[in-house]
Amino acid sequence: MNKEDYQKISDSIPTDPGVYRFINDKGEILYIGKAKHLKKRVASYFGNRKDMRNKTRIMVKNAVRIECTIVDTEQDALLLEATLIQKHQPRYNVALKSGKPYPYICIKKERFPRVFVSRDLFRDGSKYFGPYVSRQRMNAILDLINNLFQLRTCNYNLSKKNILAEKFKPCLEFHIKNCLAPCVGFEEEEEYNAKIEQVKNILKGHFASVKRFLKEEMLKFAEQMQFEKAQEIKIQYDALTNYQGKSTVVNPNIRDVDVFSLEQDEDMAYFNYLKVVDGAIINTFTMELDKNLNDDVKDLLVFAVQTLRQKFQSIASEVLVPVDIPVIWEGTTVTVPKIGDKKKLLDLSQKNLTYYVLQKKKQAISRASRQSTSEKVMEIMKKDLQMNVLPLHIECFDNSNLQGTDPVAAMICFRHGRPSKRDYRHFHVKTVEGPDDFASMEEIVYRRYSRLISSGATLPQLIIIDGGKGQLSAAVKSLKSLNIFERVTIIGIAKRLEEIYFPGDPIPLLLSKKSPSLKIIQQARNEAHRFAIEFHRLIRSKKYISTQLTNIDGVGKKTAEKLLQQFASVEKIKLASQEETEDCVGKAATKKIREHFNLTYVIQDKKTTADKTKKENKDSTASVKKTNKKQAVKPQGKSVKNKSKKDKKKK
Repeated sequence: MNKEDYQKISDSIPTDPGVYRFINDKGEILYIGKAKHLKKRVASYFGNRKDMRNKTRIMVKNAVRIECTIVDTEQDALLLEATLIQKHQPRYNVALKSGKPYPYICIKKERFPRVFVSRDLFRDGSKYFGPYVSRQRMNAILDLINNLFQLRTCNYNLSKKNILAEKFKPCLEFHIKNCLAPCVGFEEEEEYNAKIEQVKNILKGHFASVKRFLKEEMLKFAEQMQFEKAQEIKIQYDALTNYQGKSTVVNPNIRDVDVFSLEQDEDMAYFNYLKVVDGAIINTFTMELDKNLNDDVKDLLVFAVQTLRQKFQSIASEVLVPVDIPVIWEGTTVTVPKIGDKKKLLDLSQKNLTYYVLQKKKQAISRASRQSTSEKVMEIMKKDLQMNVLPLHIECFDNSNLQGTDPVAAMICFRHGRPSKRDYRHFHVKTVEGPDDFASMEEIVYRRYSRLISSGATLPQLIIIDGGKGQLSAAVKSLKSLNIFERVTIIGIAKRLEEIYFPGDPIPLLLSKKSPSLKIIQQARNEAHRFAIEFHRLIRSKKYISTQLTNIDGVGKKTAEKLLQQFASVEKIKLASQEETEDCVGKAATKKIREHFNLTYVIQDKKTTADKTKKENKDSTASVKKTNKKQAVKPQGKSVKNKSKKDKKKK
């Protein structure tokens, strides 16, 4: 599921707390999550977040739909999430798959009952309250109970016989005033049970009298200037105020039940089903049913109950419904709850159903509104482009190549003014060599519509060509050769001034920048350009990866890409001179490439070059010295000659 798919359903996502599920095309649950605000949480998966993990991106990509279940509180959402994860074991959920269940507060069924924390539920008559998602809050409640009522924590068997036999003695808890020692008869059973009843009231949420007592105690300590004790009581009072006794999502007092709710209008009946096993909701489902003229509410509900119980293979012994219906299942009782936890479950089912029906109506209104807006835009386009029919089906073409290499083309489709991505097409240009956009456009348009004609498919009302007069003329040539030019409207859009060209008309049409017709045409042109560019990049990358150049030792993907961008093909690389290849990728890579293709590689040894240069420098130096020597000898001879003349004269 991409961002565009989400935007189509975003209005149907509720803003209540609840649980959301990402589901793939096979109906498998990929991920289960909870949220205080479902719409905001689900929207976070479709933003431009750079910190999103790759696993999450893959999960969102593989999902085809999102289902939501709303609950009353964030705490209920947490509990329902844990229950569903343990039931369905989604692939992308890591936590809660095999973790510990949430804890309960247990009041043990025994003489002088104990109050303690338990993660296991035993059907032995004991009372369980919870589960608790916040251990801190649970501990605060337990501390409150222990401070108020001084209950025992030992696991002794406090039967009358054992107490009379004085088998026990007061422990440290008695000496630090945490227990009144019923084990030695210091506290009567009647008084102890009265405290247990108050504990039950607290855990059930009936704690108005307890709050009144705590407030009086807090004020009394404050008047006595014992502020530390008053603060301790205040903390307990706040914990009691924020405490929620139990959850309707997971309730150990309810066993296996099926919950059904009903809502209907003139044409349709809607049913919501909650499957509860061991007090936990493990499945939810909403069903729609077409009504007949004489359908009765009870008949509809009986049909829905029978169908859904069979669909989900339910064997629950109790069915909760909003109206009384006849019992047609052996061993099953039908209950219409009025108060209590079962009524809360029925209300939860009704709340989900009301939300579902409301969202269905919103979607229908939104769909009708979009269709109305689309028709208005189509009417404007028909008028602006002087068409005979509404352009409900639009196709746009664009080419892409790099200096004539890997020429490709793309066609995108708009239906009712919106992209229809399943109708997008890619094309490899087969008959054109070199950078010839006109010939490429002619080939692609001919191939596209010859295929449509041969398959008997409908032609578009409007064809858009990304380009000016040249590309438009090439496309018109293909349409005329197929004898469909008179059956469609074809235009070209030039990117410079967004000019609209018509066949045979040298003067372009300039639409207003705010015109909805121009916006649709621009959107189609931009989408075709994007689609063509992405395809061309894909082809190039595949070519670079698969080219035989990368099979050469020492030549990687980057080097191969440089060579192909410079020379366009391997054959041209073979024909290139050594100097041209060296200018592109350097001497080392050039040597390996030419040796791989058995091409001559002229080695210019550095030592030979250096010796040659040294010899040239030496010869030059010797020449200079010889010249200097001649110049030096000549004056010396002249001096000798003059000297001999002098000697002769002297003689």
